[in-house]
Parts: sequence; C-alpha cells; structure tokens
Amino acid sequence: MFTSANPFTFCTPTKVLFGKDAIEGLPAEMAKCGHSVLLVYGGGSIKKTGLYDKVKTLLKDFSVYELSGVEPNPRVTSVNAGARLCREHKIDMVLAVGGGSVLDCCKVICDAAFYEGDAWDLVLDSSKVTKALPLFTVLTLAATGSEFDNSAVISNLATNEKLPISHELNFPRCSVLDPTYTMSVSKKQTAAGCADIMSHIFEQYIVDGTNMVSEGLCDSVLRTVVKFGKIAWDNGSDYTARANLMWASSLACNGICALGSDTGAWVCHGIEHELSAYYDITHGEGLAILTPVLMKYTLNDKTVERYASFAKNVFGIDKADKFEAARAGIEALEQFFASIGLPKTLREVGINEKVHFKAMAEHACKTFPISEAYVPLTPEQVVEILERCF
Repeated sequence: MFTSANPFTFCTPTKVLFGKDAIEGLPAEMAKCGHSVLLVYGGGSIKKTGLYDKVKTLLKDFSVYELSGVEPNPRVTSVNAGARLCREHKIDMVLAVGGGSVLDCCKVICDAAFYEGDAWDLVLDSSKVTKALPLFTVLTLAATGSEFDNSAVISNLATNEKLPISHELNFPRCSVLDPTYTMSVSKKQTAAGCADIMSHIFEQYIVDGTNMVSEGLCDSVLRTVVKFGKIAWDNGSDYTARANLMWASSLACNGICALGSDTGAWVCHGIEHELSAYYDITHGEGLAILTPVLMKYTLNDKTVERYASFAKNVFGIDKADKFEAARAGIEALEQFFASIGLPKTLREVGINEKVHFKAMAEHACKTFPISEAYVPLTPEQVVEILERCF
C-alpha cells in the first residue's frame, strides 16, 4: 500500500510575500519587469474593502490599465479581452487582485498576450504556449492555490466546457498573501474555499502509492482546514484562522503534498468541472457535494486502508474494523461540511434536472483519466455518482 518515494523533479519559482502589510514589497518586485501593468479584478469587492485604492497608490509610478468583471468561473471571453488590452497597450506584466478565478484568468491572459488566435486554443493545447507575460498576484480568497502553482481552469460557455491548463510559464512571479485581505470573505465563500482546499488534498491522498512525508503533509493540511475553517466561518476577522487557511490553500495545490507519491486522476475535480460548466455553480460547493458521495462509492477492499488512515489522522477515529473506521471518517467529513453551511445535494445549489448527466459523465471521462484512477470509473458509474448527489 505505502511506497518509498517515487522519483520527482520539483520547482516552485514563485516568490511569496506572506503576512500583514506584505503588499508593501510588491512594487519593488514588479519594477524588475517593466513599467506598464494590466490590473485585473472581479466584481468590485476590492473597491469596497479599500484594497483597490491601496493597490493604485502603490502603483503610482506605473502605467496602469484595468480589466474588471472577471467571473467566478472565469470565461475565455474575459481572457481574450485581457489579451487584447495587453497587445494594444504593450503591457509589461499582469497584476491579478482577487481569488482563484481572477488569478486563473490572468495566467491565460499572460499566455494569450503572445497568441493571435482565440485563447481557447491554448486551453485545448498548452503546447501552443511559447511565451508569457510576468504575473503578480494579490490573493483575497483562500481556496484554489492558484497563487502558488502553474495551473488554471477556464470556462467556455459556447461549448459547455470547463478545462484545466498547466504550463511552466504560468507560475506567478510573486504572490502577496496577506490574511487580512480574506477577512471580508463571506461565510459561503469561506466554506467553499475550505472544501476546495480539502479536495485538492484528497486528489493527492487517495492514490495507490504514497510515502510518509507526503502523507504527513496531507494529514496536516486537512487537520488545519477542519480546525481553522470552522473558526474562520464563525469569526471572519480571526487572523490566526485566516492565516492558517491561506497557507494551507497555497500548499494544497502546488504539488508539494504529492511529491514521491503516485499521480492521482483528480476524479472529483473532473466531475465537478462538468457541474460548473453546465450550471455555473460555486466550485467548492460542487466539490463538497461530490466528495462524500464519491468516497462512499469507491470504498472497497483496495481503498479502505486509505480512508481509514484519513479517519484516524484527521478526525482521530480509530477502530479495529477498517471499514467501520472509514465510514465514520466520511461521516465526520460530512458533519464538518454541514457545520460550515455547505450544501449536501445538487438540488440545494439549484440543479433540479438530470438531463445533462450522461453528456457530462462522458466528457469528464474524456478530459480526465478517470478510467485509470485508483478506483477506475466508467461514464455509467459517473452518472450513478451524480444521481446519488441529486
């Protein structure tokens, strides 16, 4: 079950500025890359919190152009709009201020700035990425880990697709992680962020071969979210809770927790991307609905040791019967999700029909290696999982 570490190569070129007022060091980092900046953000919450004014003051010596309105599930149309601005104004770098959606959008903007065609071409084939603008980020939501990795997920409403893209050029040059910028995050988004962080770990944890170091990192991140997620949900201004969640988010998805372990198929994300693509739901909420159902569905003689280990190391559940322990751990996870207001069924997020399930399942199995997962699944089984979430 457990293996010695597999060979790996690991590099994280992103410089992290962590802590209160860490943003003060951002202009000096950005000045190394030029003078003109595309500032990208979402729906305007950064203006309500005062962060927008803070950023504009810090960038007083730069030429700043703006792209606002990036969607929660960032769309390729926004990527194309940002890329056009970069080419039109000869932008030197991009600054993303927001959560993972804004950061993901900006990663592909940086790529598409040097590509004359539709940015969706790059999502479909990352080998077409040959050059990218430097990316800087100021994080306002602990969830996706996009501030510390080289991946992005982009939606195309025209094709009902939500697909990942990864490229070595997409690591941010420098990321500002100030926990105080997440204190205004709503209970709904705080909870969704917790589910997202935990799901990133599960995708790397429920695999065939692991090693003690990686297991320990995974357990630690999961325990951190369970402890501090509820505290942050109850009291959004708790700095310690926000700081722990922010760092947990960054570590959960940049690959460090899986070094030396077997590669996972990221089954839950593959299925959830279909839900988001068709119904535009909050990603973390979709993951919270799917995760316990997927765990129960895949609990068998092969996986029981993994799930029992999760139950013991994260929730302190230790039973002689491994299946009992595993089921108790999954139930404890469900209770945690419920304690922070996360939905349990698809109906709770407004999905009231099953008409697309077959097409969604087939596409999920086409775009993710679900048939080669730790517990391989067919499209028919993915449909069954979706129906159990209904």
